[in-house]
Amino acid sequence: MNEDIYPINGMRAITISREYGSGGGEIASRLAKRLGWDLIDHAIVERVASEMGTSTQEAEAHDEYTEGIVSRVLNSMQYIYPASMVSAPPEAFLSDEDYRIAVNRIVRLAAARGHAVIVGRASQAILAHQRDVLHVRIIAPFEKRVAYVMQREGVDQHTAESRVHMKDNDRRRYFENEYHQKPEDAHLYDIVLNTSLLDLESAVEVICFTLQQKAKGLSSKTGELGPAAGLSRYPGQPEDFRQLAS
Repeated sequence: MNEDIYPINGMRAITISREYGSGGGEIASRLAKRLGWDLIDHAIVERVASEMGTSTQEAEAHDEYTEGIVSRVLNSMQYIYPASMVSAPPEAFLSDEDYRIAVNRIVRLAAARGHAVIVGRASQAILAHQRDVLHVRIIAPFEKRVAYVMQREGVDQHTAESRVHMKDNDRRRYFENEYHQKPEDAHLYDIVLNTSLLDLESAVEVICFTLQQKAKGLSSKTGELGPAAGLSRYPGQPEDFRQLAS
């Protein structure tokens, strides 16, 4: 991508939040390739596992869930077999809080290093206050996402529907519990794209254009940006304005 490459270089990262089956992961991959940026997705899980001396499988159990599968199993075992927990290896006690702290650190490091497309992991909340990060949300109607999962994962409709429901619910609960926000809140993002009519390559184009526009705004003060920028006062009273009773 050659157009306006200089202002784009001033941007550190793009976060991609996605509904399961909306094509968000594929868009992120194509976007990273188009820009020549690093794609940060499952690598976050592997990095957490490496830093905390645990397996990738155990780190995955905590990934974008309210309570990790490992934690749930251990909590159950603690009551059934309390003696056996004494000899459990240290990595078995990776807590959800430890995982969240590690993910936060890795996401911030990826943004600090720059030129990263970060998929999920609440990165839109972690990097919310950085002006040099673009926040994107990818959505699509439920039936379109089911069709996507059926085609990409080779499963039947019932299985696809179950997966979409499960993944959406897990991600939503994780985000709400850990960051006290709703992932569908449009104010968390610079742009929300619906892939029901927009093909994936067009989505990449729109994101690249928005990236250019946000990059150009980095040289302006925050107060100089927004819908009022460059506009004068209405010449008269807006027609839909109702005079309040005195």
